[in-house]
Amino acid sequence: MKKKSFKGISTVTLHTASTENDNFSHTTPIYATSTFTFGSTDEGMERFKSADKTRIYTRWGNPTFTAAEETIAALESFGLKDEKGEPLALKALLHASGQAAMTTLFLSTLSAGDTLLSHYSLYGGTQELMQKLLLEAGIKCILIDVRDSALLEKTIQENSNIKLIHLETPANPTLQCVDIKAISTIAHQHGIRVSVDNTVATPYLQQPFALGADFVFHSATKFLNGHGSALHGVLLGKDLEFMNSKVWKWHALLGGNSNAFDAYLLIQGMKTLEIRMDRHCSNTKKVAEFLNTHPAVEKVNYTGLTSHPDHAIACKQMKNHAPLMSFELKGGLDAGKKFIDALEVCTRAVSLGTVDTLVSHPASMTHYGIPHAERIKYGITDGLIRMSVGIENYEDLEADLAQALSKI
Repeated sequence: MKKKSFKGISTVTLHTASTENDNFSHTTPIYATSTFTFGSTDEGMERFKSADKTRIYTRWGNPTFTAAEETIAALESFGLKDEKGEPLALKALLHASGQAAMTTLFLSTLSAGDTLLSHYSLYGGTQELMQKLLLEAGIKCILIDVRDSALLEKTIQENSNIKLIHLETPANPTLQCVDIKAISTIAHQHGIRVSVDNTVATPYLQQPFALGADFVFHSATKFLNGHGSALHGVLLGKDLEFMNSKVWKWHALLGGNSNAFDAYLLIQGMKTLEIRMDRHCSNTKKVAEFLNTHPAVEKVNYTGLTSHPDHAIACKQMKNHAPLMSFELKGGLDAGKKFIDALEVCTRAVSLGTVDTLVSHPASMTHYGIPHAERIKYGITDGLIRMSVGIENYEDLEADLAQALSKI
């Protein structure tokens, strides 16, 4: 595809995927095919020799995948330069889900005997993958408070096998934020790579590659898709040779590829990313301020409040505060159940990032598999409610929250 230079995010999302096609389709075609034909043996040889595996077999690549991958890469690299002052080039690999992309990330960068370093308050699926499945593969996982730079240095010094530091910022569901630039600087001094889960912020609000990250991960099911219509995961890296060789090989052999229809839905969803995120962020700020003064609420976790312990970090590395929040109800588990059951506008569901507001109870849903003592340690208490604020009219959201809170 011919490289284009755009001045705005919405233009990037609308036009990056506009690749040429033989039938002059206005939208990206859905290449619903398992395999691709060759005009001759020489043509087949050339495709197999090429780094571009788009037109061989859909587990290896597909033109619809490529259109989505190029759009996400353009978003994460928007306005960024490499060490030579050239536009930053990234490689993105689209997966069937966030967990599939995360698996490719860990297994392509870590081997038996290596150690993965991360922090508390991660998405439950990520933490289970780290502490259960990777452990069975001989990969050790250490969780510390990486915001403590002295502790981070000490841990690295005492564990020479640390090969990757994985960050999730803002973290789901406590909205903990960590300093990507500071941690990347320390990591690189020791030859350690850094990966960042940018699902909650999206590249519209935060660009980890500008802050030193080596890899960026998304559960693109969330805000990038925006409509809850399909599962997607994406892994991006700036070491193109590594991404096109070892990482691609793990991706292809694990079989976690996306499918053409879901990739098409992702492309369509990303076209409205900027305008959706602006409305999401505006509504979330108002909801947080409303809940923060409500007598039934013990605590609100939202980086836009100065009371959030990581407010300063969020302000430093994000364009705006992410549209995800959580809050602790007085009354614990019983109050949480009554509140959620009383909702009439907000949707009772797990996941996040859809155009409608989603409300869930982490202790019994997303973090059910995490031992109780660990959940409490990470701030995921029995009365914690997670809220992914949608783009509804704010007045309707506030009215629904107010009537539900009156029932507890």
